[in-house]
Amino acid sequence: MKKIDPKKQRELLLNLRSEILNSGILKSKEDLTVTSDDLADEGDLASVVVNQEVSFEIRNREFEKLRAVENALAKIENGTYGLCEECDEKIKIKRLEKQPWATLCITHAEEKEREQQKFSRSA
Repeated sequence: MKKIDPKKQRELLLNLRSEILNSGILKSKEDLTVTSDDLADEGDLASVVVNQEVSFEIRNREFEKLRAVENALAKIENGTYGLCEECDEKIKIKRLEKQPWATLCITHAEEKEREQQKFSRSA
């Protein structure tokens, strides 16, 4: 049975962190401002608001991913990397290779996703 190589995963996570931090997505501010020209026309203002919402969502996802990467790096350091936070079973290597910041085994990840979908439908 194939084992996770913590050094390889650490390197992968460090590269991901670097990509996120250097992408400019978290630093860009130009789409967060509204100019006086945008206020004159309701259509322009609506377009600016939609663009801002999309930008906020993209930034939020990148921040969440960055936090998850940092968390995974900490888990490598303390020896708990690759263990499901719900059941303490090992997360499959294929999953960690595709999503090295994964904190849940596929069973619990799917369960969480179903709960979130159920919650978002009822909201």
